[in-house]
Amino acid sequence: MISYILRRTFAAVILLLVVSAVTFAIFFLLPRLAGQTADQLAQQYIGKSPSKADIAAVKHNLGLDQPIYAQYWHFIKGIVSGATYDLGPTTVHCDAPCFGYSFKNHQAVWPELTSRLPITLSLALGAAVLWLVSGVIAGVISALKPRSFLDRTFMGVALAGVSLPMFFTGNLAILLFVYQWPIFGSTYVPFTENPGQWANTLFPAWCSLALLYSAIYARLTRSGMLETMNEDFIRTARAKGLREKRVVFRHGLRAALTPIITVFGMDIGLLLGGAVITESVFSLPGIGQYAVQGITDNDLPKILGVTMLAAFFVVIANLLVDVVYAAADPRVRLS
Repeated sequence: MISYILRRTFAAVILLLVVSAVTFAIFFLLPRLAGQTADQLAQQYIGKSPSKADIAAVKHNLGLDQPIYAQYWHFIKGIVSGATYDLGPTTVHCDAPCFGYSFKNHQAVWPELTSRLPITLSLALGAAVLWLVSGVIAGVISALKPRSFLDRTFMGVALAGVSLPMFFTGNLAILLFVYQWPIFGSTYVPFTENPGQWANTLFPAWCSLALLYSAIYARLTRSGMLETMNEDFIRTARAKGLREKRVVFRHGLRAALTPIITVFGMDIGLLLGGAVITESVFSLPGIGQYAVQGITDNDLPKILGVTMLAAFFVVIANLLVDVVYAAADPRVRLS
């Protein structure tokens, strides 16, 4: 088991390096291939009508006059040991892990990400509990009573949840439950200040996000349960006289949860990297909203930092899923 975890961890580290190289190439190599020069890239960090001397100074200070591989090495080195940026009359040190420095608002990217991470974490984990519980329960009931009224109702709601976009359901929830009937608050409050107000503010966002994901989990659970409940080991369990409740949850549901674990790990990793639309709709100052600000301001260090953080969470989520697989099924360790 330990050797399996070490192999998967090593593979995860290699994958993170590959993702960082690809991400860095997208932001700094592709513009060069498309015809953008280092002067044009440096000009984005200067005010209007800059002189050639100003552009040359910024290009040198940011290392844009160096080869791409040298720039990538400085980026990786900054994540590990920090980086120092020469701003002309002053220098700024970015402590490790340094995911870049925004020269438009003169702030390091990593402290901004860590300050916003609790908000995104609160949104993702709260919604995950709702969609996992509701989706699995709806899928099990639909599978045990196929083509019944409950089955058609749950699958109809699931279809609506998949079809309706977040900017519609989210704004509808705000209109009804924040303004029309002021049940929930509209201003985010940290958990450490007021846990009740924290949950009250996030609940509409949780429900809106859970509606989208629970639909997928309900359909996955239903299809998995319909296939599993017709297997020979289920008939054997019933023939032994086991109670139907034990057959369904101990044997049927356990076998049907394998694809759900995979999808759940991916979804959590992606959401921790920033629920862009949800945070924008509900005005939550999380990582997703930070990414939108970086795109709007054309601030490459912000976008690069969010992309790297999202990739980290996805890789770690996949690593945890592999470990859970290995614990549940020893055959996986041989792969």
